[in-house]
Amino acid sequence: MTVNKLLVKQRLVLITQYLQELQQLSQLPKEQFLNSRNAAAAESYLRRTLEAIFDIGRHILAKNGKINIALEYKGIAFGLREMDIISLELGEQLIKMAGYRNRLVHFYHQVSDEELYEIINTNLEDIKSFKAQILKYLSENTGK
Repeated sequence: MTVNKLLVKQRLVLITQYLQELQQLSQLPKEQFLNSRNAAAAESYLRRTLEAIFDIGRHILAKNGKINIALEYKGIAFGLREMDIISLELGEQLIKMAGYRNRLVHFYHQVSDEELYEIINTNLEDIKSFKAQILKYLSENTGK
């Protein structure tokens, strides 16, 4: 079974678009971010980004015969790290992202606007790193 590169690249395009929106929101002064609908926009873009990241990971793992670890979000992070598709460091960050994704989806009422502001100002590099490492994987595995 082969990785559907078009599907992966389409998700990467979405991640790029969402990342641009998050970067714009991160440039706002904290007071402006907190006093409008910006936090809700950031939450939506962040959640969509995380979903796209884990969709890519699930797809790659499933196509590489690792479907059992592709069933849960933290398992996706472990699997990508185990297969050396992503670095150990990024794997650790993806495990944290999986937990945060679950908070955004299931415990959204506990996520503060201040927390979202902090995340978009300190953690967007992890998303860029994911994109770069997935693109490297795709370029090195053209025949698979």
